[in-house]
Formats: sequence, C-alpha cells, structure tokens
Amino acid sequence: MESLMLRINRNRLLETIKVSSSIGATKNGGLNRLALTKEDQAMRNKYVTWLRQEDLQVRYDDFGNIYGRREGKIHDGPAVAVGSHLDTQPCGGRFDGVLGVLTALEVIRVLNEHNIETDYPIEIINFTNEEGARFEPPMLGSGGLTESLAKEFIYNIKDDDNVSFEKALIDSGYLGIEKNRIKNIKNFIELHIEQGPILDNQNKSIGIVQGIQGMSWLNVSVTGETNHAGPTPMSNRRDALVPSSKMITKVNELTKEMEGLKTTIGKLHVKPNVTNVIPGEVEFMIDIRHEDDEIRSYAIERLKEQLSTIALMNNVEVTITTDWHSDAVRFSSTVTEAINEAAQKWGYSSLKLFSGPGHDAKYMTRLANSGMIFLPSIHGISHNEQELTLGDDIEKGANTLLYVIQKLANTV
Repeated sequence: MESLMLRINRNRLLETIKVSSSIGATKNGGLNRLALTKEDQAMRNKYVTWLRQEDLQVRYDDFGNIYGRREGKIHDGPAVAVGSHLDTQPCGGRFDGVLGVLTALEVIRVLNEHNIETDYPIEIINFTNEEGARFEPPMLGSGGLTESLAKEFIYNIKDDDNVSFEKALIDSGYLGIEKNRIKNIKNFIELHIEQGPILDNQNKSIGIVQGIQGMSWLNVSVTGETNHAGPTPMSNRRDALVPSSKMITKVNELTKEMEGLKTTIGKLHVKPNVTNVIPGEVEFMIDIRHEDDEIRSYAIERLKEQLSTIALMNNVEVTITTDWHSDAVRFSSTVTEAINEAAQKWGYSSLKLFSGPGHDAKYMTRLANSGMIFLPSIHGISHNEQELTLGDDIEKGANTLLYVIQKLANTV
C-alpha cells in the first residue's frame, strides 16, 4: 500500500498551472480560451508537448478530443481514463476544467518518475468545447465521443461569427479520425473545482461527487404588440415585457416551493428595445436543474401551466420550447468509494455532494464506471476572472487523484 501513498510534486504542478494561466490571459487575472480559437490552439500545442515529454501515445479523434495513453501490463486491457477540459469562458477563471487536465498530467509525471507500471493502461483526455461558450450546447467533445450527440449535429453548429464547429476544428489543426476515439474503458475519473460554495462554506478539502443534477434549458417567447409609447393608452396596450417580468418572478417563486430546485434566467431579449416603443416581443431562457429527474419534469410542467396563465391574463401569446436537456446521473460506487478511501488515507476532510453544473463525466458514464473529485472554489466563484482554488487544495486534490488512479488501474 505504500506505493499508493505517492505524493505529487506541488511546485511542478503549480508551475504547470502558471504556464496555462499565461495562455489566453485576461487583464483581470482570468482566461479567455474559447474552444478551437487561436488561444485554445496554443494551449493544446503546449499540452501535447507535455504529453510527448512523458512518452505518452498522443492522438486526436474526430471531435478534437486529445488523448495521451500510458500503457499498462495488460496492453489490451481496458484503460482508466482521466481528464477534463482546457477551454474556458470568455471571462473565465484559471482553474475551471484546467485543473482536471493538468493534475492528470502530474499524476503521469509522478508514476513515470517512480517507474511504476500499472496493471491497466491510463489515458488522460482533454475534451473539446466543454464550456459551450463558443459552440452551444456545452460538452460537445464528450457528447460526440459517447454518441450522446450526433456528429452531423455537432459539426454544423455555428458560433456568433457563423463559423461551424467542423471548420473551426479543421483550422485548429486538431481534426483527428473516428478510430482514435477511446473505446475500451474501465473507469473514468474527473477532477474539477466545485463552482459552488458548499465545500468552502463547510471548510472541506475534497468533494466526493455522488452524481450530476439533471438540467433543462427552456426558451420562452412572449408576443404582444409593438406600439408608440406616447399616444397608446395603458388599457389598450399589449406590452410583452410586463407579463414577461411576472413570468420571471413566478419562476423564482417556484424554487421556494420545491426543495433542491435551481432556476436561472441569464438570457433576455426585448424587441424592438427602444425607449419610446412598447415592447412587442420578449424572449428569455430558463435554466432549470434538480438531482431528481421526476421533480425537474414536474417543475417544468408547473412552469408551463403558470406562464401560460399569466400570458392569458395579460392578452399576450407565449410559446415554451425545450432547447436542450440532460438527465441526471449517479456515479459509480466503485469510484466514489476509492475517492473516500483516498481522502481518509491522506487525512483530508471530505464531503459527499451532487454537482450542479454539467461536466464531461456526465456523458462518460455511458462508457464506463465514472466519478468526480471536487475541490473548493473560494466564495463559490466560477465562470469569473476572480475564480480561485488555493494551492493547498490543489495539492490535496492531486494527491487524492493520484491515489484513486493507482487503485483503479491495479484493481480487477
């Protein structure tokens, strides 16, 4: 068991993170590395160099996912896969996703330094476009790999400049071939920052993630009548914005009735968006999440009924469609128990919790027994340049990951 208690090289890992933080750096200390942009390409190039320096077998698949394979004693055995993503939000932090890839690299470095050969191969993965900031929806690389999303659908998605995913992939130089997709997987493990305040609030170092909440994106379109703000009496108006505001309030009220339900309205369009013109159209998106799919589905039906009633009472029309949804998943007890064992062996405080955001591990459950390790996000800040995970917590997370990978890669 002594070999399982190998320790990562903290200084080397933090220096690797520092290099990453310089590629696509923003003025306020964050990162802007949208998927398949020049900044992402530069980070990928650096990452591939690091993989080759560790004598890993490097390949890319048809979604641009990057793999680094370290062989095991059982050459044709299923691999233990580990990884996350290197792309970021436009004003993102230095740790979201990045830690999962770079701590995996550090694990390989430690194993190589100590000449440790695992029974099963290990593959570290950088998934393409996890964030969905450039190409929506998110998690396209893992979604394509697991065939949760159709290849044709992914390739034809366009960004705000009308550039398709396929075109961007070709231009980046990371268009690989389908046969390079990872297929034979024993386990998948992803380390990630929590992106919430629970671990930080409770002063816990390691989050043992039990699963990922299901989520839906509802598009709500409210149609009234555009008219002049001056001569139109209040009683004659079909203002689309006023009932929309009531709908948004109703969405928030529902979260107070249903425990664990999370709703967010972060996208709103008003037409014609002119000061002296009565709004004739309003469109907004509802992000709705819960760890129980039945409760989430019930909440969606409740919202549809309530928003339709508001529209009727205000003489406007409403159309509600589901633009995207992803069911909840539960992670493998084999992986969660390994994480718990690692935390106990190291003496790290830990907490079992569910993930609010979606992650690549969600799709990877379709290919292998999977799990996640969460690290604290100071004040729960993420998707923000001020995002911060402390060096002590990074070290603890990497040590935990190292233990878990060794255990999984040497267990029948």
